[in-house]
Amino acid sequence: MRSKLRLKVVPLQLKLSIVFILASLIIFIVNAMLVLGINNLTLDMDSVYRDNLRLNELTMALDNVQNNMTEYLNTKTTDSLELYYKSAQEYSYMISELNTNISDDKYDIMERDIRNMSEDYLLATQNAIEAKRGRNVEKYSAEYDKAGRLYDYINTYITSLNNERFKSNSENFTQLIKEFRFFEIVSMAVMLGAIISSSVFVIGFTSSIIGPVKKLAVAADEVGKGNFEIDTLEITSRDEVGVVTGAFNKMVVSIRQYIEQIKENMEHERQMQEKELRIEATLKDAQLKYLQTQINPHFLFNTLNAGAQLAMMEEAQRTYDYIQNTAEFFRYNVREGNTTVLLEDEITLIDHYIYILNVRFSGDIHYEKSIETDISGVYMPSMILQPIVENSVNHGIKEMEGKGRISLRVYHDGDRVAVSIKDNGIGMTQDIIDKVLSGKLTDEEKPAPAGAHGIGMDNVIKRLKLFTDREDSVMIKSAGENEGTEVIIRLNIGGEADV
Repeated sequence: MRSKLRLKVVPLQLKLSIVFILASLIIFIVNAMLVLGINNLTLDMDSVYRDNLRLNELTMALDNVQNNMTEYLNTKTTDSLELYYKSAQEYSYMISELNTNISDDKYDIMERDIRNMSEDYLLATQNAIEAKRGRNVEKYSAEYDKAGRLYDYINTYITSLNNERFKSNSENFTQLIKEFRFFEIVSMAVMLGAIISSSVFVIGFTSSIIGPVKKLAVAADEVGKGNFEIDTLEITSRDEVGVVTGAFNKMVVSIRQYIEQIKENMEHERQMQEKELRIEATLKDAQLKYLQTQINPHFLFNTLNAGAQLAMMEEAQRTYDYIQNTAEFFRYNVREGNTTVLLEDEITLIDHYIYILNVRFSGDIHYEKSIETDISGVYMPSMILQPIVENSVNHGIKEMEGKGRISLRVYHDGDRVAVSIKDNGIGMTQDIIDKVLSGKLTDEEKPAPAGAHGIGMDNVIKRLKLFTDREDSVMIKSAGENEGTEVIIRLNIGGEADV
C-alpha cells in the first residue's frame, strides 16, 4: 500500500526516466553479449587463414632476396646492394618467427626445415655477394649455385606447407561458418526476446502513467469542440498529470460560470466597434462634402468663365490668368467622383492656389517646387496638399514678419514617394507636433482658421493613414520658434486605392 502511494507521488519525469533507463539497460546488455560473441567468432575466422597469409608473405620475401642478389651480381651497383641487404634483413626477421619446437607434428617439422634451409640460404647469398665484391669468381659461382638450389628447395617446402595448411584451414573455416550461422540464429532469437520483454515492460509500466493523460486529452478535445458539460476528471496521482487534471477541472467550472458573460461582452464590443467605424466614416464623408457643397459648381464656373472672357476682350492678361487659375482651383475642389487622385493633380492644384495667394497678397509668398522622381501612377486622397499649404500660410507665414517662403519637394524614399512641404514661418514646438500627429490637439490650442476651408491636419493625417495603411505616412518637423515647419507625407507606389 505504501509503495503504491509513493509511486503516485513520484514526479512524471522521474517515472519516464526510470522506464527509459531500464529498457535501454536490457537492450544494452543483450547487445554487448552479442557483440562479444561476434568478435570471438571473427577472431577465430581471421586466425584460420593467418598461417597461409604468413607463408605467402614469406615466399614474396624469399623472391625479393633472390632477385636483389641476382641484380647485384649482374650489375654490381650500390642501389642493388642496398636493396639486397634490406630484403635479406626482412626475410631473416620473418624466418625467426617460424616454429622451432621439437614435436612430431608434420607442420612443425616442415617449418623447422624451412627455417634451417633459409639460414643456410642467407649465408650462401651473403658469401656470393662477398665473393663478387672480392672478385673471387670461383667462390662466387659456387655460392651462387648453392643459393639457387636452396632457393628452389625452400620454395618447394613453403608451397607444400601452404597447401597442407590450406586444406586443414578450409575444413576449420567450414566449421566456423556453420557455427557463425548458428550464432546468427541464436542472436536474432535473443534480440527478439529482449525487444519483446522490454516492450512488454515499457507498455505495462507506462500504461499507468499515460492512462490519466489519455483521459485528460479526451476531455480537452470535448472542451475544444465546445462541450463544457463534461464531468470533472478523477485525480489518481499527485504528479504533474494530477496537477494539470486539477487545474483543468477548475478551468471547466470557471468557463461554465463566465462563458455567457464573455459572449455578451464580445458582442457589445463588436457593436461598439462597428458603430465607431460608421461614425468615423460618416464624419470623413461629411468633412469632404462640406467643402464640395460650399459653392454651387454651375453658378461658380459660369461666373468665372464670363469674367475670363470679359478680361480677354479687354486685353487684361493678368486678370485673365487670375480668373483662369481661380476657376481651375475651384473646379478641382468641387468635382464629383472618386476621392482618389493622381499626385501630379494635387501638385497642379498647389500651383493654382499659390498663384491666387500671390495675387491676393501682392507676391509676398515665394514658391519653390522640385520634383526629383517619376510620379506618374502615384495616387493619393484628394484635397491633402492644399490644406497643408493653407495651414502653412495661415498659421505660419501670416504670423511672421518678412517675405514668406514655401518649398514643395517630391523625392524617392525607399519603397515609397515622399512629398515635403516646408515653410519659413513661426514654427511649432515638439509638444504641439506630437499632439497634432496623435489628434489630441485641443480647440484652445488650435490657431484660428483665418479663412481656411475647414479641413484640418487631423483629418488629413487620418485619411492618409487609412489610405496608406501605415502609421508613419505623415511626419512634421520644426527646429523651434521662428524656424519654420516641414510636413512630409509618404505615399505607396502602386495601383489606385480608395480612402
